[in-house]
Amino acid sequence: MKNFKMKPRLITLLVLAIGFLTLSWGIVGHERINKAAVMALPQQLQVFFYNHIDFITQEASVPDIRKYALNYKDENPRHYFDMENFGAVDSIPQTMEAAKKKYDAKFLNDNGILPWYLEDMMGKLTKAFKDKNRAEILFLAADLGHYIGDAHMPLHTSANHDGQLTDQKGIHALWESKLPELFAKNYKLNVPQAQYYEDVHKAIWNMINDTHSLAQPLLDVDKKLRTTTPENKVFVMDADGKVLKSKYNSAVFSDEYAKKLHEQLNGMVENQMRKAITATASFWYTAWVNAGKPDLSNLDAPAVTQRNYQALRDDLKLFQQGDLFGIRNQND
Repeated sequence: MKNFKMKPRLITLLVLAIGFLTLSWGIVGHERINKAAVMALPQQLQVFFYNHIDFITQEASVPDIRKYALNYKDENPRHYFDMENFGAVDSIPQTMEAAKKKYDAKFLNDNGILPWYLEDMMGKLTKAFKDKNRAEILFLAADLGHYIGDAHMPLHTSANHDGQLTDQKGIHALWESKLPELFAKNYKLNVPQAQYYEDVHKAIWNMINDTHSLAQPLLDVDKKLRTTTPENKVFVMDADGKVLKSKYNSAVFSDEYAKKLHEQLNGMVENQMRKAITATASFWYTAWVNAGKPDLSNLDAPAVTQRNYQALRDDLKLFQQGDLFGIRNQND
């Protein structure tokens, strides 16, 4: 199915990075978001993206590899925005340039630049479409999907990003890694077709504000459940009756507690994943429209598109039924 293939070195990095992906949607979430977003595109853009759906899917976790495995110094603040630390909403700078004038580099590194980085990425993707630069389109679109996924994780928009301020450490990875790992295979990720955003800036900030509104409810549900559940039911215990720690020295939550939390969150994880899919497809589509709707059909050999024609039709039928074809959890 795919045309633009992953290099072996990158595949190796993805495998090595699995252990690092404890503070993001992880492979399970990010791959599903990017893959489903391809299927939510309008036909005239979807054909090109589908020719490269394997790359778009696998590339989804690369920003986390840059962050955790490769330690790129500029990567970390692109993934979050500690909204409470920026003061009143109407005082937050509207652009990256304005933010750098108002805050020093340390403040931005500590508190994040996610919304501004998304807007900058949209500018770059729009230019790549205008230039019909195949490689740039694919790399930027895949990366953009990752950051949009992060922008739909409530704790990526909060200073209390791991419950460290309220004695709820571990909630971050539990919500966005363990819960999807256990339950995403049952999610229905068929979303409506992408829409055009008339105002990219407004769409980004609406997304950030909507996600942030869920941070406190998420923490409240976990807090109430933890305080009413015995410790040996919240966490996995070792042979000595102590809380089992992972190789990263974090407490290991029990599957039983994860199931209860997932139920009491009442679909929050699935809903946020669906929103992320819609937003990713819509931002890709908006960048393409703003670039003048360039014809991308000549970026791939006709034989590639022809070879994928029937597969796309078949996969669209599966997607419309809520089946995200070809995706498996590590534990499946």
